[in-house]
Amino acid sequence: MKVGLIGGTGGMGEGFALRWSPKHDILVGSRDVQKAKDAANNYFRTARNYYGDKMSGNIIGDENLSIARKSDVLLLSIHYEHIKDTCEQISKHLRDDCIVISPIVPMKKTESGFVYTPMEDSKRSAAEAVAAHLGDKFKIVASFHTISEARLKSIHEGLDSDTFVCGNDKDALATVNNLISEISGLRYIYLGPLSIAYQAEILTPMLLNSAHRNKIKNPGIRIV
Repeated sequence: MKVGLIGGTGGMGEGFALRWSPKHDILVGSRDVQKAKDAANNYFRTARNYYGDKMSGNIIGDENLSIARKSDVLLLSIHYEHIKDTCEQISKHLRDDCIVISPIVPMKKTESGFVYTPMEDSKRSAAEAVAAHLGDKFKIVASFHTISEARLKSIHEGLDSDTFVCGNDKDALATVNNLISEISGLRYIYLGPLSIAYQAEILTPMLLNSAHRNKIKNPGIRIV
């Protein structure tokens, strides 16, 4: 399977590339082609050194639109403010059966701490914004909101965490759940349809606030 990462040169993109490359071809996307290729080469060396002959996938870099055209699954590692422009740019290039994952969390830092901006500013959740700008024909799944970037990149360690998953299409959910299960120590928990994805998104600022005030490093969530 070809898994595309829009905004794949950031820390989360690196983590997903390293975790999924043993079984899948990872397509690292950026607006800057050379930046994408350099990042992909670095990720590939790290993954190959760690997995050795167990790695059957590849990691390549290209510009975002090319990545969108080739992907079976496309993860949007972008800021909330870029959803409209990014989705409008890629929507004409995505295959109809492409599954789009939104781990996006709209938040800002205030004097009180991190806050979830849709609640503060009466805006859509990130997942609903992605769905609105891509259109109904695409299968949108929301997940990975509470995953630590540092822990995701540490491929020698399991995450020992849960991630909530929201979506409306059973086949898309099954595909994403399989990808989640391939990440060591990460468990998926179905939360509900895409309309309540805000309940998962809002946990990120909560985690950041609790981590800052209680000196907790790289926090995550585990349901027991």
